[in-house]
Amino acid sequence: KPTTKMAFSAFRSTLRGKEGQRAAGAAIAGLSTAFAGTAAVALTSDDVVHPEALPWEHLGLFSAYDCGALRRGFQVYRQVCATCHSLERIHYRELVGVTHTTDELVAMASEVDFVDGPNDEGEMFERPGKLTDPLPMPYPNDEAGRAANGGALPPDLSLMVKARHAGQDYLFHLLTGYCDPPAGKPMMPGLYYNPYFPGGAIAMPPPLNDGGVEYEDGTPATISQQAKDVIEFLNWAAEPEADSRKKEAAKYMVVLAFTALMTGYYKRFKWSPYKTRAISYVKPN
Repeated sequence: KPTTKMAFSAFRSTLRGKEGQRAAGAAIAGLSTAFAGTAAVALTSDDVVHPEALPWEHLGLFSAYDCGALRRGFQVYRQVCATCHSLERIHYRELVGVTHTTDELVAMASEVDFVDGPNDEGEMFERPGKLTDPLPMPYPNDEAGRAANGGALPPDLSLMVKARHAGQDYLFHLLTGYCDPPAGKPMMPGLYYNPYFPGGAIAMPPPLNDGGVEYEDGTPATISQQAKDVIEFLNWAAEPEADSRKKEAAKYMVVLAFTALMTGYYKRFKWSPYKTRAISYVKPN
């Protein structure tokens, strides 16, 4: 049996002639075409439209959340999303100075009754909400959520921006991408066509409508504006420390730059006598 070395020598010898070179070139071209065709098939076989990257202003290194957009986004969440989706990781106290004032949030929390206890008699009781309470849940438990939505449990939105690839872009296109299904795409009862959702069939009906909410600041409540505001609010809910982290990073970079400059100066100061020293050799008599 020929060894690997012998086989390689034979293959190399075939490349010396013109026919061998043509054959090798054809083989390489065929392999390239095959790999390219495989990649194209892999891309075109996706059952979802990939969202386009959008220029979110709050994602810049020197940018911050827009408090006006956060207030509007929280309003969209309360009036639209909160009917089905929870935001269990956010408490009223965390919204102070971000979307509303302390008095506004105290009044807002007091409108909701929370089950607390037990009392001195060992019984649970209801009380008005406080700043330390989390935002209310739409359903008492997961089973109730599934029963109210045809077996599909609406997910919690606290970390939804981080739980999806290209979270902001995906959610924006998902909220604004509802349309009629194409010809030949059957839809089961209770499902809606959305090309940005895997499979194209989603149980959530279109949540946003033009003028669906009335913004306090007079901003036109278009579908795209509502989607932008609520997504920026959900981004804050997933990363409420983003602005403070950017501020701290700026301080660290200033200190790091100063340290680098001082280190370079100290190095030149300490080594300058050695680098400028002239060493000569004198032959003894």
